[in-house]
Amino acid sequence: MTFCSIERVVMILIEDLTIVSQREIAPRIFEMVLKGEMVADMQLGQFIHLKVPDPSKLLRRPISISEIDYNKKEATIVYRVEREGTAILSKMVAGKTIDTMGPQGNGFDISIIEAGQKALLVGGGIGVPPLVETAKQLKAKGVEVVSVIGFANKNAVILEDKLRACGDVYVTTDDGSYGIKGYVSTVIDNFDWTPDAVYSCGAPGMLKYVDSKFENHPHAYVSMEARMACGMGACYACVVHVKGETDTKNLRVCEEGPVFPTGKVIV
Repeated sequence: MTFCSIERVVMILIEDLTIVSQREIAPRIFEMVLKGEMVADMQLGQFIHLKVPDPSKLLRRPISISEIDYNKKEATIVYRVEREGTAILSKMVAGKTIDTMGPQGNGFDISIIEAGQKALLVGGGIGVPPLVETAKQLKAKGVEVVSVIGFANKNAVILEDKLRACGDVYVTTDDGSYGIKGYVSTVIDNFDWTPDAVYSCGAPGMLKYVDSKFENHPHAYVSMEARMACGMGACYACVVHVKGETDTKNLRVCEEGPVFPTGKVIV
């Protein structure tokens, strides 16, 4: 199925992906493994749009891709139960299929960094999952990976082990119940080195910090989150505003994003 926009033509697939497994990895945080042909087209930093199997839920749920196994044709997503829609998703079991649209969006660009260089990954809360595949592919390229991930408390910490398998990891918690007390900025501001590339995803406050600190960095990126309706760029429900424009200029998170260079949009 092909949808046309002014800027480009985008191939969007719709497929019933099979649930391989699902488990709760932290309170209200679920990890789901999906299998299907669509996986072959997935890239790190993209997302998929899931249809909730309930006729009263009209809008799909956008969820970031956390891991990709091209050989098995499997992709892992990690999401938080927020309301009824995601609560329904969390009750689905292995063997069931889920109507999936995607893969969608522009993801992280790792072509700009080479073996022997150093990448900084910055994540917060449910923004950590898309950094896992990024870390894996960076490590495979021979890039040194350093991850700084922040959470509210010890019970909210997720995916530390998967990131640690790819490089050094610093964990912060707001209350100090695990790792370093404070925010990701507590760690990053004390680094005595400059990363060759920065990849980040998380809450608006954290992204504002990354966007400001690395605004003039040539290879620093923020992955934005926004409420979506169509997910195809037609409805303009997920726009962010471009910095430095005298007239209002918007970019769509589902099309031009979710990943933007730092200094590009108003976070």
